[in-house]
Amino acid sequence: MMNTNKQSQNIESHPSLRGVGGVAKRLEGIGEYYFSQKLREIDELNKQGKNIINLGIGSPDLPPHPDVIKVLQEESAKPNVHAYQSYKGSPVLRNAIKDWYQKWYNVELNADTEILPLIGSKEGIMHICMTYLNEGDEVLVPNPGYPTYRSAVKLAGGVCVDYHLNEANNYEPDFEALSKTDLSKVKLLFVNYPQMPTGQNGNDALFTNIVAFGKKHNILIVHDNPYSFILNDHPKSLLSVEGAKDVVLELNSLSKSSNMAGWRVGMLCGAKERIDEVLKFKSNMDSGMFLPVQLAAAKALSLGKEWYTSVNKVYKERRLKVFELLDLLQCAYSKEQVGMFVWAKIPSNYANGYALSDEVLYNSNVFITPGGIFGTEGDNYIRVSLCGSIERFEEAIKRIKASLNPSKGGTFKP
Repeated sequence: MMNTNKQSQNIESHPSLRGVGGVAKRLEGIGEYYFSQKLREIDELNKQGKNIINLGIGSPDLPPHPDVIKVLQEESAKPNVHAYQSYKGSPVLRNAIKDWYQKWYNVELNADTEILPLIGSKEGIMHICMTYLNEGDEVLVPNPGYPTYRSAVKLAGGVCVDYHLNEANNYEPDFEALSKTDLSKVKLLFVNYPQMPTGQNGNDALFTNIVAFGKKHNILIVHDNPYSFILNDHPKSLLSVEGAKDVVLELNSLSKSSNMAGWRVGMLCGAKERIDEVLKFKSNMDSGMFLPVQLAAAKALSLGKEWYTSVNKVYKERRLKVFELLDLLQCAYSKEQVGMFVWAKIPSNYANGYALSDEVLYNSNVFITPGGIFGTEGDNYIRVSLCGSIERFEEAIKRIKASLNPSKGGTFKP
């Protein structure tokens, strides 16, 4: 029989054995992703029979184009497509990205040197941070903004410095104010237009100012651009600004524009030097993307305007239902937003968006994202995803109406 006391003493005498399984310091201050926690809670509520309608997450529920699925099926059946692939991706996919950028953004890219396919653009955020940040380097991150920017910076040892976006400045950075601050340690600036979560679109003047700011202060701009085709008739790339490649890396994705979120296909575009630098890190993290997925993605990128028009027709109809839902909750919102969500200001009688979100969840069995998860500037907002059928939105409206009506057992009032 094993002597457990002796075993314990041996562990104590060997510092290397103490705290087996203890997490690394880099995870200190990195909380579990909010949606990961909330989905567990929703799962528990569903086990109780609540049948929660989730209007929180931007995961497209529409399928890719049938021709895209056909390419995946046909290519996957071939015997010679299952090996490791190039770290730089298939030339077929890189050339498709090149043509896509030229056609829709009027941006010329070299398919061999200025494009790096990614296993989803989210990984690109982490790759960039690990490539460029040393301990203590600072990064300008939008508040409100995509939470992954913040967590990736921290995991890489960097320090997040908020720049605030609000209605007063049209959700655009105040470059004059930023220029008056100490930027000596700032290495990166994350921007995202169309902006998530606020739905603010980009424009030529804004993009010109972003590039000029990066050049003036020797800061690498990271533009996260996955929403440019959703409810937006004029897709824009930050790389379209003259001289942008000197200071800009742009992330893009097929998740939203082609309904391929689970396929994990993204891209990083920029100057050859930057692509080569990021590849040094990325090539140590994965062994390439399944070739049939890359070939199917190339097909998706070749689709014409009729594809984007058909997708946006569905989202326009859904957005009208979301407006109806938000009117019930007495929220204020702009109808000029683009992208896959609607951003709305909550009534003044709620402490914050979390309070309204929880009240709707527990009283109406409908989940809406609280804006505070995107930063303090989002505390008084909520965000509703357009990823759900008309029937789901109508059922959510029905439930909220019932909760608002005391004569029918309603329990809350905005």
